[in-house]
Amino acid sequence: MTNKEYLLQGFIDTHIHTAPDIKPRILNDIDAALEAKKERMQAIVIKSHVESTAGRANIAEAVSGFKVIGGICLNSSVGGLNSEAVKVTARLGGKIVWFPTISAPKIHINYENTEDILNIIAENDLVLASGHLKPADIFKLLDYAKSAGIKKIVINHPLTGVVGANIDEQKEIAKYTYLEHCFVACMEKHDNLDPQLIADAITEIGPERCIMATDFGQVHNQRPVDGIKMFVNSMLKYGIKKRDINKMCIENPFKLFLE
Repeated sequence: MTNKEYLLQGFIDTHIHTAPDIKPRILNDIDAALEAKKERMQAIVIKSHVESTAGRANIAEAVSGFKVIGGICLNSSVGGLNSEAVKVTARLGGKIVWFPTISAPKIHINYENTEDILNIIAENDLVLASGHLKPADIFKLLDYAKSAGIKKIVINHPLTGVVGANIDEQKEIAKYTYLEHCFVACMEKHDNLDPQLIADAITEIGPERCIMATDFGQVHNQRPVDGIKMFVNSMLKYGIKKRDINKMCIENPFKLFLE
């Protein structure tokens, strides 16, 4: 087979929701790994809103022979801003810490309740992700993260309603982070976002500070490998070059998770 037949060769999807979960998912950790392996992708990141996926990633990787990355999302089900949970996740090989998502409206971010967490992230060279924080809290968190010496930071789906960062805010945020644009935002049962808005944001910010991911795994959406293909084709349609797609889907995630 030629390289052309492997559209996703080398790709890293940094945002996939898998089973087991409290919500129905279209595939489990191992299925996600095997499907990505079949497409000759390089790695996937599996996420749960309610528990650490670090241990699950270890099992999926061992079974599939494919790189699977896990982490923890700091929602109420794991104790919220719980430094002990972050410490255990790091010891289990987790690579990413998402700040609150579904619990974001209930959890107040300040220096006192994030200092220990950010120090653990820095000491273990983990990726800090913003979750569903609004821009005001994102800027606050970035200030704390810079003080802690954190180098790897991702701002999740900035164009979605739960985050709502405008272009000027994205430009400022992108000076210190990667902006992770997720195709799920364009799905009808989600934000129903016009894909051109993502393409325009990528053009405005620059692909060197952006990541393309799916955030797929819901039973009403396509499988993640199909979702990333749809995303690629959509961005090509709106003028994003293939070399820039490779930067966002291969090079930038590699720097965060595998370098």
